[in-house]
Amino acid sequence: QQQQPQPQPQPQTAESMNALTTSSTATAANAAIASSNIATKDSTNPASAANGVASLGVATTTTTATTATGGGGAGGGGGEEEAENEEEEEESSEISASDEDGSWISWFCSLRGNEFFCEVDEDYIQDDFNLTGLNIIVPYYDYALDMVLDVEMPMEESLTEHQQEIVESAAEMLYGLIHARYIVTNRGMHAMYEKYRSAAFGRCPHVFCQGQPVLPVGLSDLPRNYTVNVFCPRCHGLFFPKSTRQANIDGAYFGTTFPHLYLMTHPDMIPAKPNQQYHPRVYGFKINKSSLYYRNHEESPSQRQIESGSSGRDRSSRRRNNRTLR
Repeated sequence: QQQQPQPQPQPQTAESMNALTTSSTATAANAAIASSNIATKDSTNPASAANGVASLGVATTTTTATTATGGGGAGGGGGEEEAENEEEEEESSEISASDEDGSWISWFCSLRGNEFFCEVDEDYIQDDFNLTGLNIIVPYYDYALDMVLDVEMPMEESLTEHQQEIVESAAEMLYGLIHARYIVTNRGMHAMYEKYRSAAFGRCPHVFCQGQPVLPVGLSDLPRNYTVNVFCPRCHGLFFPKSTRQANIDGAYFGTTFPHLYLMTHPDMIPAKPNQQYHPRVYGFKINKSSLYYRNHEESPSQRQIESGSSGRDRSSRRRNNRTLR
């Protein structure tokens, strides 16, 4: 029997040897990395060691995707959250101002539209003599006084929302009436002088007054009758405040006395009367004083009606006389 020749092993070339060496090295490196990852996972969480190298890769990929998604959502929603926080801060700025400053009076005077008010000393408010008669005018007087002086009210929790609103409005009224009494004192006049010097009350709209600073004044000392006006020391005219917020303030919070007593106390601050006077003209000619332009301006409506009635009677009598003569 002839023996079949056995195949001779082919000699390995350099390229095949390099490929085998590279693949074995990569396999060994991957195995080392996988074993190290498994060992690390085993040290922290032994129950996850059975998941193997594949599960570790999937978990890593899932964690990375979740982190990226969460980061994008946080980045997208960050702007909206910041805008909402800014709106909430603006809305609660006025409410929390009293808590930050620790004084209801400073909070009230810092509100928009209350620039005419000055801060009344608490010593003046704590003197019962200065508050004589106000308990009859102001409702919930005790609660309002405690709120103005920042005194804790033990019965505040028992009040309803409607009653708390009444107490807040009563506190504003009480402070306004106290303010009207305070500004006619020496300390109050000094506080108002600083505002008058800086023209915080506005300026006279009269052209020939040349921007004269004005002073606040009320037409009544009783609340809820008239709103506040401004008085010009130069032309002695009354005007509405420039701001609509300030025009809604009760005039009794400044009283009818303050501007005149202030000028009498400081006569050196009384300005001179304007020298110029406006004369209406038509095509460059002055209007005659005896014309209806001036007569109707100076006469009251009742006088006009009387004159119109008498003139009508005169006309009717003339007609009758003419008929009799004929």
